[in-house]
Amino acid sequence: MEWQTDILGEDFASCAFQAAGPDGVERTATLIRHVPSAGAGPAPQQAVLFLHGWSDYFFNEELAEFWTGHGFSFFALDMHNHGRSLQSGTHGGYVADLADYDAEITAAMEIIGSLGPKGSPPPPVTLMGHSTGGLVAALWAGRHPGRAAALVLDSPWLEMHGSPAVRRAARTMVEPLARFRPESVIRLPERAFYWRSISSAAEGEWVLDDNYRPPLAFPVRAGWLSAVLAGQSQVARGLDIDVPILVMISGASANGMFWKESMRRTDAVLDVNTIALRALSLGRTVTLERIDGALHDVFLSAPRVRADAYARLERWLRSYVPGPGGKQ
Repeated sequence: MEWQTDILGEDFASCAFQAAGPDGVERTATLIRHVPSAGAGPAPQQAVLFLHGWSDYFFNEELAEFWTGHGFSFFALDMHNHGRSLQSGTHGGYVADLADYDAEITAAMEIIGSLGPKGSPPPPVTLMGHSTGGLVAALWAGRHPGRAAALVLDSPWLEMHGSPAVRRAARTMVEPLARFRPESVIRLPERAFYWRSISSAAEGEWVLDDNYRPPLAFPVRAGWLSAVLAGQSQVARGLDIDVPILVMISGASANGMFWKESMRRTDAVLDVNTIALRALSLGRTVTLERIDGALHDVFLSAPRVRADAYARLERWLRSYVPGPGGKQ
């Protein structure tokens, strides 16, 4: 592996690698590592791997600093067709089956395990995912029992708006197109409300690369939407994940075709009440934290709100995750 200084600066390193999916296709993914230059202590005994959402990439330095400050090695994965892993000639954000991510997640886990002292066992890895990355993380954990030590989901896209009936209807409509023209674009109303609430180029505080995270997101393609709907159907049937799961969501949603001031303090992307109910299908030990004032990405909310979110995450780690930074 060839690590290079990452776009986030000298405290981060990244490396691109290839992983072959179940279809045999080699895809490029990029692993990012937080390597703080100051205050280095004993080698962490555990790690966390973060998966971004759709049409997104890893950029939250504060999140990395939280985890390393609590005794974890922090890693993030820019999955294929996203962020640092974008390749010319490919469709940004596209995947035809969410299981196509499995190979790169598994490879990232193996890389993390190889970085410790020679002869030492690989560290337990907590898997963290946001939005579509939360759905991907949950599905991966369900298909790979015993590989993740715990699961932290930040507004995971576990279900469509409203009810399972909406998902079933959408799947019925999109599947014929996905089967015969999977890369065709589905024309949907364009909204940049969430981007407006987080980007420093608009009314937020976060510096975003619009090439990696376009304000209007990547085009929605039939194959990608079918893959998401199929993944949500798997969650609805139950995943029986056998490790502790933390689900963090906003206290409320705000949807619609026009900007509302409430979108500054709510989830403007998902139906949080539906997500809260669907979270019960994930596994045996599920903790739900609803955070008033939180945005779709809880850890991009206003400073006071995300301080609350970090405090709740820290409390959960002490209760459910053994080792430094967790249960003693």
